[in-house]
Amino acid sequence: MAQSIEPNIADLANGWLKSYEVDYKLEQESVNAEIDKALQDYYSKNGGTGANRPDAKILLQNKNLEYFPVLIEYKGYKDKLVKLDADGQVENRTSKNEPNFKNINSYAVNGAIHYSNALLHHTSYTDIIAIGMTGHKDETGKIHYSIGVYYVSKINLGAGQKVGEYTDFSFLAPKNFESFIEKVKTLKLTTEELDKLKEQREREIDQTLTKLNQHIFDNEKGIGEKDRVYLVAASIMATIGVPNKVTALDKSDLKSSVEKGNKDGDIILRKIKAFLDIKDIPNEKKLFVTRALDNTLTTDNINKVENGESQIKRVFTKIVDDLGIYYKIGLTTDFTGKLFNEMYGWLGFSQDKLNDVVLTPSYVANLLVKLARVNKDSFVWDFATGSAGLLVAAMNEMLNDAKENIRSPQELIQKEISIKAEQLLGLELLPDIYMLAILNMILMGDGSSNILNLDSIKDFDGKYGFGKTDRKFPADAFILNPPYSALGNGMNFVEKALGMMNKGYAAIIIQNSSGSGKAIDYNKRILAKHSLLASIKMPVDIFIGKASVNTNIYVFKVDEKHHKDDIVKFIDFSNDGYTRANRKKASNNLKDTDQAKERYQEVVDLVRFGKSKLKIFSDREYFEGTIDPNNGADWNQSSPIDTKPALQDFKKTVGEYLAWEIGTILKHQNLDTLGK
Repeated sequence: MAQSIEPNIADLANGWLKSYEVDYKLEQESVNAEIDKALQDYYSKNGGTGANRPDAKILLQNKNLEYFPVLIEYKGYKDKLVKLDADGQVENRTSKNEPNFKNINSYAVNGAIHYSNALLHHTSYTDIIAIGMTGHKDETGKIHYSIGVYYVSKINLGAGQKVGEYTDFSFLAPKNFESFIEKVKTLKLTTEELDKLKEQREREIDQTLTKLNQHIFDNEKGIGEKDRVYLVAASIMATIGVPNKVTALDKSDLKSSVEKGNKDGDIILRKIKAFLDIKDIPNEKKLFVTRALDNTLTTDNINKVENGESQIKRVFTKIVDDLGIYYKIGLTTDFTGKLFNEMYGWLGFSQDKLNDVVLTPSYVANLLVKLARVNKDSFVWDFATGSAGLLVAAMNEMLNDAKENIRSPQELIQKEISIKAEQLLGLELLPDIYMLAILNMILMGDGSSNILNLDSIKDFDGKYGFGKTDRKFPADAFILNPPYSALGNGMNFVEKALGMMNKGYAAIIIQNSSGSGKAIDYNKRILAKHSLLASIKMPVDIFIGKASVNTNIYVFKVDEKHHKDDIVKFIDFSNDGYTRANRKKASNNLKDTDQAKERYQEVVDLVRFGKSKLKIFSDREYFEGTIDPNNGADWNQSSPIDTKPALQDFKKTVGEYLAWEIGTILKHQNLDTLGK
């Protein structure tokens, strides 16, 4: 193999930086303590820790005094600039969704982006410039080089975007840097690109949570399932901080002291209280959260110091190291829902209460939100909120709609506050799960105001829980995945919620026996006031690994009585395009194998607009029919099979018969001839 000319490349590039009078630092030199520590704490290019040393580091400011770290990696071979995947993204992860150390080590840009992710994970910097440069000498000794300049940020979820083509580093010179940053800020990912990155990051979260849970289970004795969930939530709240108001708790702040009131658990709890105070959360809710976390964080066992370190510090460090980047980059995902599914996976689902707590997969939650026609002006409620996954999906849909339709930045900020504080309401009876719902909404930007620990059926009067407590919540969108053990499989929740609404739509996912005889009385009463728009048969394995139940989604129009001639859209969605597996160590248990995204969109369009939107589905999978409002058990219909033969069928049958008859005659003639 040709010899590396990395020293020549470094000499050439550093010479440029010197000529521009840019204050650059070489690999052993320090930029500042925060950046040094991040590179030290992040896993290295070989998978260990502490050996992240970019070849050059710079910290630049633009005219708005925003800081931009610049991390540069040099290589000295031809074709070692960047390795991209099939989608054109920098390929720093394998097909198993693990770090691709081969690429990170071998390619200049891949290495620089790896370092940039260390800063996203462990520092307050959210916009980083990653530069790779490599080259080779030709037969005459002349150097040929290539440069890759990428922008790594919260916005692109740390994946990196190419900024442009460059032949030197003069874009970093003081006179050019401002226009370079302006160009960087115009970089936009398409919705499709961002969705792909989100999916990848969400798969990473699933894997990371699985490994984290296994690690705590194997290595940290005496920490139960609930405590594990609370420790993760507490660690995140303590390290998320609030810009300019509450500094994020750092691992080094935990001293493993045995002093009363100053143990590691006390320090974490104080930080959480400061975080909640700034968040302006109702006092009652704050007390609920801090009491619950206090029970976990301040126990003697978890704060006991062995070999100079408490158990809580070890677990806190592991959580921050493994999960930090996901909440730093602000993924709008059902984070504690994923956590909950993972942690409770250890318990099995034999107990009735746990069997009732089966969380809705995020892509199904998004479908329910769209079927309920949620937009920026909706008022959405959920009467069995679980970890608030459905409300998180609704909130994301509302915020996206607001961003797309509101042009005034000031008006948009006000709308976002209103959505989170006033336009979502959730009810959850089980205290542990209620706790998760609150934490989820706090971590997602705080739509937790009106998450209430109440029995939806017995105790809820339809009013706001906080803020406007004397006013009715003006719900116009209802989404639900009810507990299986509830009356009528959960149709009692539907009857109560729709009865408190005077307009809008509802979408619920429920055991389909509720539509075929298990909830007749509820269904008849519901149809006397509201109409059934659609009945969608879902794949049988949608809650894989949790419960094997046949489910349907029912979509209602609120406050419009169902007439016997009203059209109901029946959709057999057994093939939703996803293939599911239930393997503990699989990198991805959900694969889009047959136009899944398009299928989900088509279901939404069919329910809203009817048969004209039929593209992927066949007539066998979609038909429009009627139900008897006084029946209550005819909601799960399938496409009628036409038994009347067509002329073509008749011709085919006659043709086949004649062919058989002629064949038989000829056979007999041949036998007669042979017999003679």
